[in-house]
Amino acid sequence: MKESTSKEKVLKKIRDALVNGMPAPYEGVDSGVGVFHKPEADYREEAFAEALIQANGRFVFCKDVDELTSGLHTLLSQKGIQKVFCGETFLFGLLKELKLEIAGDTDELSGCMAAVTGCEALVVRHGSVVLSSRQTMSRRGFITPSVHIVVATNKQFVDEPKDAFRFLQARYGKEIPSLISFVTGPSRTADIEKNLVLGAHGPKELYIFMLDISVPVH
Repeated sequence: MKESTSKEKVLKKIRDALVNGMPAPYEGVDSGVGVFHKPEADYREEAFAEALIQANGRFVFCKDVDELTSGLHTLLSQKGIQKVFCGETFLFGLLKELKLEIAGDTDELSGCMAAVTGCEALVVRHGSVVLSSRQTMSRRGFITPSVHIVVATNKQFVDEPKDAFRFLQARYGKEIPSLISFVTGPSRTADIEKNLVLGAHGPKELYIFMLDISVPVH
């Protein structure tokens, strides 16, 4: 009889585990109850901003579109950014008013110092931004430029990562995006001698401009 391969042995163990499942070790535990305490801040905007800042991100609150446009102009001018990548219609229109050079094709990314994008959701607990392949850009659009600017609204807040998946499921139904990215602050690594380096695998700076309106920006 031919001896089973390592792969076949592993698959057999998986099949056995599925058929003969082990009872839960702690039967009285309610797995549906959250294990984290609620943020101390009273408002989601404040709690998200605190978590984002701890992750070395920047938060800008905008009460209307005019304030958003002014804030973007100030930031880009201060950094001397003249060419940005943007693949989303609403944001493209805002940037066009600032008389910037705008690239909408990922083939032009090498000449862009910043990317301006929307997002799917904002995770309050971790200060994370949720991006997906269903947005009008590729993943290269937000990891190649050194500065990533995200425009979101107060209607895109979710409390936990699991809520973000529910948020996406409610929006897309069975057509869930093939790629979902959780971005928490600028890209970083401490692989080399445990020294923290920002921008090692993506943007060095992350800015969240939150627009206080009733309709999400996409």
